Amino acid sequence: MPNPPFPPPFLDQRTGDYYLEGPKSRRFEFLFVLEVFWEFLKGIRALHFVGPCVTVFGSARFKEGSEHYEQAREMGRRIAQELGLTVMTGGGPGIMEAANRGAFEAGGRSVGCNIILPHEQSENPYMHKWVKIKYFFIRKVLLVKYSYAFVIMPGGVGTMDELFETLTLIQTGTIQNFPMVLIGKSYYEPLIEMLQKMIDKGTISPDDLNLLKITDDLEEATQHIQSYLKANFKIQRRRRPIWWLFEKS
Repeated sequence: MPNPPFPPPFLDQRTGDYYLEGPKSRRFEFLFVLEVFWEFLKGIRALHFVGPCVTVFGSARFKEGSEHYEQAREMGRRIAQELGLTVMTGGGPGIMEAANRGAFEAGGRSVGCNIILPHEQSENPYMHKWVKIKYFFIRKVLLVKYSYAFVIMPGGVGTMDELFETLTLIQTGTIQNFPMVLIGKSYYEPLIEMLQKMIDKGTISPDDLNLLKITDDLEEATQHIQSYLKANFKIQRRRRPIWWLFEKS
């Protein structure tokens, strides 16, 4: 008997869910679109007045007292005090907590865009405002939407996803050429070697590597962001909430 063109659906005995079951019903897809719309609306309403931000990406697994945690904490302080900008993170523990904490303790503004996960992602206590999002793709849009610069601390698969998606948006001109700073030369050395290999193979342009500032010096990172913002952006008066839309600053 010939094999079917696609594998049969797989039943998860624990949950009763089927995988590889093909397209959902029209009703299911319509409700999914409505849910996505609601998640975007919820996030935009919550974060509309937080800007302008610097988003800090990094691992949720570094603990207080570790080198990278304390670096992120100091970077958060510098963003708030020296740049006068809001620190935005994914709202969780580790590097996210440290960056939020640095801004919070310095009297700056600290916000987060959390993701609903079974572990690692409870919100940290160093935020003035945060929103919980169900879907990663919505969360990543929000983390980019309100930021004028991006700081990438050492991290894992999630951090690499955020790094390369943001870098792709800048590379393709989808968003403006905002500064991206990688902090941790030794940690990111293999990644830079891989990017150089891509240049050698012709899969990216040599100029693409110039989109990244790689440093261990937090003062250098701060100055890089500051000089770029001074040259390219003007501070505008902050919009006020509209009471009849139930908006809050």
